[in-house]
Amino acid sequence: MAKLDDAYDPLTPVPAERRVFGTRDAFSLWFSLGIGLLVLQAGAFLVPGLSLPMALAAIVVGSVLGALLLAAAGVVGADTGLSSMGALRLTLGKRGAAVPAVLNAVQLAGWGAFEIIAMRDAADALAKQNFGVSSPLAWTLLFGGLATALAVLGPVSFVRRFLRAWGLWLLLGGAGWLTWRLLAQHDLAALMARAGTGETSFGAGVDLVAAMPLSWLPLIADYTRFGRTPGGMFRGSVAGYVLANIWFMGLGAAYALAAGGEGLLLSALAAAGGGIALLLIIIDETDNAFADLHSAAVSTATLVPVRPARLALAFGTVCTLAALLAPMGRYEGFLLLIGSVFAPLFGVLLADHFIVRRRKAPTGAEGAASVSGLAAWAIGIAAYQAVSRLAPEVGATLPAVVVAGAAYVGLRRVVKR
Repeated sequence: MAKLDDAYDPLTPVPAERRVFGTRDAFSLWFSLGIGLLVLQAGAFLVPGLSLPMALAAIVVGSVLGALLLAAAGVVGADTGLSSMGALRLTLGKRGAAVPAVLNAVQLAGWGAFEIIAMRDAADALAKQNFGVSSPLAWTLLFGGLATALAVLGPVSFVRRFLRAWGLWLLLGGAGWLTWRLLAQHDLAALMARAGTGETSFGAGVDLVAAMPLSWLPLIADYTRFGRTPGGMFRGSVAGYVLANIWFMGLGAAYALAAGGEGLLLSALAAAGGGIALLLIIIDETDNAFADLHSAAVSTATLVPVRPARLALAFGTVCTLAALLAPMGRYEGFLLLIGSVFAPLFGVLLADHFIVRRRKAPTGAEGAASVSGLAAWAIGIAAYQAVSRLAPEVGATLPAVVVAGAAYVGLRRVVKR
């Protein structure tokens, strides 16, 4: 797998004979990436603002909506054989695509820091629960250094093979254990009967949930470009991510409600069965942190003539420092900010690929910048912000995607005339 991942420039289509991923590969990958400590934490943010039944409904709706958009972006990679930034060049032009490349590097740096924070807090909770020892600084440096070392060395094949061959089963065991402990230790009917405080609207909850799969939009084509068929990539990605996201966000909401708040979530998880399940999840989280740092370096390498290994070292250092300073409480706002930027961007990309170009790559060279694409993207961001502020109960993700896509199609027709 290392040759497949490293042998091709991110802007060069993968030839048909080297596209080896099937439906099971896509399912395994996105089920693994859909499970994690940050997913649990995101589910905890939904309560007690929403009641548990309403939170679960928001989780289902947001997961399905976000995964469908994510998988549709994956089809673009499977159709063209291009990476995410390469596919955006077809829509925004060479210079226009530099804008999301920069934003992608920034958001991945943020995700890398949050992954380190999540691993640090979970490991510290386990150590405190079992040994009475607490050292957040040491855990931060440990996980930050580990993720940075993996990103600098670039062991893509090793990490993915290990996590998919062994980690997936460990994750299933950990998720099953946490589910059983929840049902055995807590009165689920009583939790379901608690009323929400009303601080969070259903639409805002859906947006928060959808932000999780949408955060992977700029990365999915980097994997699906190696897919044998677009249909297989679509089905595997949707099934894997929807199952994982609903399962783990639901666990996060239920455990947080039972513990008395999202701030006590990790303590509750650490106490569930001696923290064995939480330990298994921490092991898997390294894969996410590595992917964040590696992809941030690759995105940046398309803009500056610097080796990705050196960029990965720089990003790892920045993420580790950010993890020491950034509080976890800002995570929710970070997720919503990502949704407001990348959801309308990929509304433009999907409209261009499926409606304007009818799933065919243009034969000519890309232009410097697409005014239509950039303008439609800006319109979509404005629509997201307007809906989220004026009608938060509606939810801003789907309207922003539709508005951005429609604006792009309309602007293209005007320019063509």
